[in-house]
Amino acid sequence: MPSYHAPIKDIKFILQNVLEINDSEIPGYSELDNEYLNAILEEASKISTEVLAPLNAIGDEHGCSFENGLVYTPPGFKEAFNQLKDGGWTGIDCDTKFGGQGLPYLISIAVGEMFASANMALGMYHGLTHGVYSAIYSHGSDEQKAKYLPNLINCNWTGTMNLTEPHCGTDLGLMRTKATREDDGTFKISGQKIFISAGDHDLAENIIHLVLAKIPDGPEGVKGISLFIVPKFLTNEDGSLGERNQVSVGKIERKMGIHGNATCVMNYDEAVGYLVGEEHKGMRAMFTMMNEARLGVGLQGLSQAELAYQNALLYAKDRLQGRDITGTKNPDDLADPIIVHPDVRRNLMDQKSFSEGSRALILWGASMIDQANRNSDSSAEGLIGLLTPVIKGFLTDKGFDMTIQAQQIYGGHGYIEEWGMSQFARDARIAMIYEGANGIQALDLVGRKLPQNQGKNMMAFFAILKTYLEEHQNQSDDFDSVFLEPMKSAVDDLEGAVLYFMDKGIKNPNDALAGSYDFMHLFGYICLGLMWCKMAQASYKAINLQSDDNDFHQSKISTGQYFMERQLPFTKLHFARIRAGSSSVMTLSANNF
Repeated sequence: MPSYHAPIKDIKFILQNVLEINDSEIPGYSELDNEYLNAILEEASKISTEVLAPLNAIGDEHGCSFENGLVYTPPGFKEAFNQLKDGGWTGIDCDTKFGGQGLPYLISIAVGEMFASANMALGMYHGLTHGVYSAIYSHGSDEQKAKYLPNLINCNWTGTMNLTEPHCGTDLGLMRTKATREDDGTFKISGQKIFISAGDHDLAENIIHLVLAKIPDGPEGVKGISLFIVPKFLTNEDGSLGERNQVSVGKIERKMGIHGNATCVMNYDEAVGYLVGEEHKGMRAMFTMMNEARLGVGLQGLSQAELAYQNALLYAKDRLQGRDITGTKNPDDLADPIIVHPDVRRNLMDQKSFSEGSRALILWGASMIDQANRNSDSSAEGLIGLLTPVIKGFLTDKGFDMTIQAQQIYGGHGYIEEWGMSQFARDARIAMIYEGANGIQALDLVGRKLPQNQGKNMMAFFAILKTYLEEHQNQSDDFDSVFLEPMKSAVDDLEGAVLYFMDKGIKNPNDALAGSYDFMHLFGYICLGLMWCKMAQASYKAINLQSDDNDFHQSKISTGQYFMERQLPFTKLHFARIRAGSSSVMTLSANNF
């Protein structure tokens, strides 16, 4: 049976030693002293390992069921969900005015990794609800906030986002769901939405659907899309639940993974809907939810990689097979554990260096969101906007790769369901697709985010890189040669790619778009390289201060060195592919494929 142990020590290292939250000017960070932070993380770890993780395989095996129009979650899910609610975990960073805990978003992400690793499918029910909370909090009326937010925060009501239709996914301009005005100011919503995660279930008494639809007299394309609140049950004036709205489940999908989360076809048959924000401005409101969801999906890529790595490591230390080529390491048995073999070590180091670097990147990104929201910092908002497609696309691509590498450690056992590795890979695979398939993330990065505000955000990122490299050179010979020099070379690749797009992409847009996926990955390696520089720097500092945990810090430096030597050079491969342009990509006619 697979196991999970929350990486609290590593999370604390990033928060305290790398991000130095106790010295931060972001409101709320200075309150996160060691004792308070320990209490939060230890309790989250406890519920992850004791409540959520034991249900992960059960959810995968049983899945959700659909009977007489009702959806039922796997055994144990409702009781576990109630524990999350009762502990206040569902509203950890939400506004205290509406019943939230008011903690920084950074802590929500740290806790969210644990919950997603322990049980990704179950965590999605309240994760999506948080997105609905954020959209209404940012764009809803005061009346809507008062009516919906308290129940969304405590998850007595849960939420969904409804974008995709059978004939339209990314191209929302093709949307057919319509919203007809009523004399009382409400709208009648009619249409069908598909792939709706947590679309229906038995965990909450009501479900608040955020639905994109077109008002018939609106502009064509995406400019005519509006956003509506469509509850499963209407509410009475006193806040109690009223009659069932005209929204129903057509079916639940049979899926490759995340079996414990109900992915539904939702039918709206003149259901009552309430406009959020202005007419025809629905995309702006929905993007509040989508951008948050994309960071959450990037977190899922990390979470499954971490879970798979932990179990692969245990197996590698336990499985006896062959002898160490340099000499027997386990003379009391007929074979040595497979962790002695260099190729197994390479595999595990790939996983370890990815997970630890990705954790730092996501937490850094979360701190930018706090800086943007709590200090009204437009620069931080622009920077996290630039990094969002990188976090979503790169971390889910590589996160899935890491689950496959972990599965490989098991040999034949990795192919057998009872060992759990198959589930981790299957669950991770969806993260590369939903909330915008990763090819779309790459196009968004190159086509929209890169030139946004005349390239201001990209230039700000380059400034961060170059300032860091300049300020920390000559810190020590080891740090310079192992970390700074490889990083400088990789940054040159990133600069070269941007200049290539500026030169060739204007003349032939296909040259930029053909290299967009490689650019997203090049950018991702740069981000992880920067994180490894910062983590190594923090560990060197701790060792110089005679830390009580030199083994941890030396391990951190060694893992960082592995990344800089064996992973960061992929920037050169991606840069070469970018410079190849679009000719070989676009030459064949469709008939010749």
